[in-house]
Amino acid sequence: MHGFSGIAGALALAVIVIPVVVRTTENMLLLVPQQLREAATGLGLPRALVVRHVAYKAARTGLVTGLLLAVARVSGETAPLLFTALSNQFWSLDLMREVANLPVTINNFINNPDPNWKRLAWAGALIITFAVLALNIVARTIGSRSATK
Repeated sequence: MHGFSGIAGALALAVIVIPVVVRTTENMLLLVPQQLREAATGLGLPRALVVRHVAYKAARTGLVTGLLLAVARVSGETAPLLFTALSNQFWSLDLMREVANLPVTINNFINNPDPNWKRLAWAGALIITFAVLALNIVARTIGSRSATK
């Protein structure tokens, strides 16, 4: 892309996440009992509907877990984003230029001697922690819905 951009960073993270999602999805769908698929096929469902309505619902908890693991891995792999998107001190919606990101901002603020900036760095770390907690709660909520049905 002849430079640093948010689009290049998003593509780099997408390349990292695709194999994790594909592998966990494949493994979770292989764990669905064959008898369940055969029963749905015996009732006259086409193969596409068997996969969509039976296999996906049976493997939903594992699929959500795999997606959560992929998001966690991408969250930990911020290096490609930092190298490709660099950082900008100000918020910008132009993805062809440098994009502001929280890890670099936290690093810049924590290395500054100003106590207010250090407090802001801790607030940024707290935001990241709450984002991970929110993802965990959403995943558990989706998982508990499929377990009760």
